[in-house]
Amino acid sequence: MNTHEETVRLEVQALSDTLRAYQKAYYVENRPLVKDVEYDRLFDRLQSLEEAYPSLRFPDSPTLRVGSDLTSEFPEVEHTIPVLSLDKAYSSEALSSWMARTEAKCGQDLSFVVEEKIDGVSIVLYYEKGLLVRAVTRGNGAVGNDVTANIRTIASIPLRLPEEVTVAVRGEVFLPKAEFLELNKGMEVPYANPRNLAAGTIRRIKSSEVAKVPLRIFVYEGFWQDQSLFADHLAILAELASYGFSLNPTIALVCKEKEEAEARLEKVSLQGSALSFADVDDYVRMHTAERASLAYEIDGLVIKVDELSVRESLGYTEHHPRWALAYKFESPQALTVVENIEVQVGRTGRITPVARVVPVLVGGSTVSNITLHNQTYIDMLELAIGDSVEISKRGDVIPAVERVIEKNEMGNGVWHLPDVCPSCSSALVARGGHTFCPNVSCPDQIRSRLEFFVGKAQMDIDALGPETIGVLIGLGLLKDVDDLYTIDYEKALCDQVGFGEKKIAAIKMGVEKSKAQPFRRVITSLGIAEIGKKAADLLVSSGIQSMEELLAIADRDDVERLTSIKQIGPKIARLLIDGLNDPAMRRRIAALCEAGLQCEEKEPPSKAEEQSFAGQVWCVTGSFEQFNPRTLALDEIERRGGRTTSSVTGKTTHLLAGSGAGSKLAQATKLGVEIVDEQRFLSMLKEEKTAQKSGQMQGEFSF
Repeated sequence: MNTHEETVRLEVQALSDTLRAYQKAYYVENRPLVKDVEYDRLFDRLQSLEEAYPSLRFPDSPTLRVGSDLTSEFPEVEHTIPVLSLDKAYSSEALSSWMARTEAKCGQDLSFVVEEKIDGVSIVLYYEKGLLVRAVTRGNGAVGNDVTANIRTIASIPLRLPEEVTVAVRGEVFLPKAEFLELNKGMEVPYANPRNLAAGTIRRIKSSEVAKVPLRIFVYEGFWQDQSLFADHLAILAELASYGFSLNPTIALVCKEKEEAEARLEKVSLQGSALSFADVDDYVRMHTAERASLAYEIDGLVIKVDELSVRESLGYTEHHPRWALAYKFESPQALTVVENIEVQVGRTGRITPVARVVPVLVGGSTVSNITLHNQTYIDMLELAIGDSVEISKRGDVIPAVERVIEKNEMGNGVWHLPDVCPSCSSALVARGGHTFCPNVSCPDQIRSRLEFFVGKAQMDIDALGPETIGVLIGLGLLKDVDDLYTIDYEKALCDQVGFGEKKIAAIKMGVEKSKAQPFRRVITSLGIAEIGKKAADLLVSSGIQSMEELLAIADRDDVERLTSIKQIGPKIARLLIDGLNDPAMRRRIAALCEAGLQCEEKEPPSKAEEQSFAGQVWCVTGSFEQFNPRTLALDEIERRGGRTTSSVTGKTTHLLAGSGAGSKLAQATKLGVEIVDEQRFLSMLKEEKTAQKSGQMQGEFSF
């Protein structure tokens, strides 16, 4: 290296050291050392030197924080540390009981560290000789996705540690509430909560886009090659803090005596609350009350045994460590006012009251409409228009009115369902706990039935939206779903405003294309109560391969044949038979079969395709580029022997997550379900086809 290059190297090193110090002060310690204009001047100087001398751009350069415009993939990487879920408790009593049981099991006095459970994205940061070499998502706990390029843009994450250590650091990437609300304003499709936006950002294919989002991180666990260097969790946290990581400042240490906890926190120079065991209940109540006022979202507390030797003796289950527990808060709540209560008429005639409330933010998303279920539910609440109410998101997903806080001042009494249908004025009837309009020709029922039938998850006639359906109903041409296949669309719509040749052609093409939808889609599209995609799959898989067989079962009132199918109980069987025996349904089915819809199951897929996803249970959420509608992805999974569900449960093995994935992604992450993005899913399909082709060429392909 010549003298000039050595001079440049020294300047690059000096600029890098200075900028790293400024970044740490600003993002970790929250104490800016210089004005933005001075920081930008130094940053621009470093960037220009690195562009002129590419060999002097080092892996820990501060300029990496701005990311790259190059697209990147997220290959799967195996974790080298345990990345497990946590067992859960839902009351302070259960928490105290767990602490007491753990002490009794170990036969010694223990101390416990309490940390906030950040509602963010779990990340493992892998450092080798002090340099960040990999950042990996939690994934299924054994394998995650490498998102290193995107994580490097988060300014509070050190790219190089002050010591040349090899260590894995667990943390939670999150987006503060205020920044979320500001960013979400400009989103074409707003995210439901900060966690979803953070998760979506981490998986953006250009790190330069990630750099524009002010993500943060709190770290909470470290794993060194020689873990015996540390006696307890407090020592680990203190070491991570000395490396320049951001720790959550609201930790607490619980000891037999409060004075002992104070002394131990002071010894390692950590901020936090010193507690005795008697203080735990009050601490939990305080955090529950203060949750809404925090600058970031949390969904509980995490309690860990502090002594590392005890952790080792307690060990792990397949699902969680025995030395830690997550205390989960009650569902998030808020106050609002009921402005009105409206009635919706569903495709089966079911009447559903819906509360229109003053929009309010609950659990990170805005709620303005809340289903009130039935009259019994309203009576239980004694709910009236104008009442101030407490609302929650049950399971952090479904909005619900929990109770009336203050009665209205207008004198409104408890709201009651009308006696007649708001659409057709037919007298309403009660069936079980719900109320129905008995008129199958009710305009709202017809509209709901038609909108359901053409929906993406059913016959997928995209060109027939609600407005077009409304026009055709208004013209008297559309009275039932089978009319869709007999209308002369050119004649009907040529004189209507907004319907040009291209739009009419698209409608005709969509209607014709729907005739190729498989038999199980036709079953679902009939709109029989409780008979959705899952039930249709069960029926076909059990050997019921045609509409003729299905109707024969209904003719015989053969409940036993249906209940012999696993997961179909007497209630579903009765609803299906009654639905099929309804004269209007019989006429509808005959007309649809006559129109050319698939009324029997086609040839099953090849054995190779059938087996590739065998034993897997998939849920699909979000929006996709290649799978629009999402049912295209569901079809690919089922064609390969996989099962699909509409919700994430403990049995779900995979979640296919597109952009804007919401609560299902959060639930899948919590349950340790494998998260698959669109690119990875396409790769899986491509790999399968390649394997099939290779096997066929060798003449040995089999599963």
